[in-house]
Amino acid sequence: MLTVHGLYTEYPNERGDIVKAAQDVTFTVEEGRLFTLLGPSGCGKTTTLRSIAGLERPRAGEISVNDRVVFSSSKGVFVSPNRRGFGMVFQSYAIWPHMTVFENAAFPLQVGDKKYTRAQVREHVMRVLTAVQLDELADREATKLSGGPQQQLALARALVMEPALLLLDEPLSNLDAKLRDRMRFELKRLQRELKITTVYVTHDQSEALALSHEIAVMNQGRIQQIGRPRDIYENPVNQFVADFVGNTNFLDGTVIRAEVQDRCILDTDIGRLAVKFAKPVKANDRVAISIRPEDVELAESRPAGENVWQGTVEQKVFLGEAIDFRVTVGPRSLLSRQHPTLRTPVGGSIFVRVNPEKCVVFSAS
Repeated sequence: MLTVHGLYTEYPNERGDIVKAAQDVTFTVEEGRLFTLLGPSGCGKTTTLRSIAGLERPRAGEISVNDRVVFSSSKGVFVSPNRRGFGMVFQSYAIWPHMTVFENAAFPLQVGDKKYTRAQVREHVMRVLTAVQLDELADREATKLSGGPQQQLALARALVMEPALLLLDEPLSNLDAKLRDRMRFELKRLQRELKITTVYVTHDQSEALALSHEIAVMNQGRIQQIGRPRDIYENPVNQFVADFVGNTNFLDGTVIRAEVQDRCILDTDIGRLAVKFAKPVKANDRVAISIRPEDVELAESRPAGENVWQGTVEQKVFLGEAIDFRVTVGPRSLLSRQHPTLRTPVGGSIFVRVNPEKCVVFSAS
């Protein structure tokens, strides 16, 4: 189990200004789970990962793995990176070009403190090459591998030491879109089969949602929300998380009145909107509403129920398995994702409905 508590990592930039890269970062990763640090460039996710690896020295905080403290500002502990025993895969893979696939995977065993016989090295290496499905390419020159197998080889080299913790820094970002999708499945399979505790860094929301047991969304050095992928997507705690994780429609609203069963009626640019709101509200409170595109329902005939408006199809984008509609309702434009069987033309009239329980409401920032 990995525990990171009260981590502060700061460093001067090229102008000498102090960059507060990680501010009070705290989280726990249970054994055998994949935990993702997700956020935009410069949010502190890679600095946090490098602090765990020992490549950055934090100003304060504590990091421990399986009850072994590898960094503690209060106790004066800093274990060097090579003594932590973690596996790490960088964005660039850092494959040795003059070595074969087998030799690349074997290298950590040959330079480590622990001594292995030739038979033991072969046993360890072939086991991880089989796990990443490279065993039949063991004798091939590493430079002859394409992007996907190079990423698999980088993983094999990180796994061969049987690390207590695997750290992955945007390992799929250099792959093309189709290969990246395939490697997500491979990486997920490998992590689940080996049950290795993993911290994964990415700015790609779909990657984080597809791979993770848990996600920490970061912004400006701080964790905004930690939760399971579905919880992060369906119940974001603030506008930043809602906007960063997936697409959404934002509306500004004013509370007209609160009703029973945590319902309230809002005045918005597109008209009156009934929503479910967990927090207490009162008349005239300003709020922001997030509605996912798949929750903006469209129909050519007026549907029953509340939260129904008539609009006009402004744009359509065919995506194969879905169509993105841009619909004008009053002064606002809403994004809706629908099945391709809906064929309303651009300029055509259409009805929009929103389920009150699908609206996520925040206090106005």
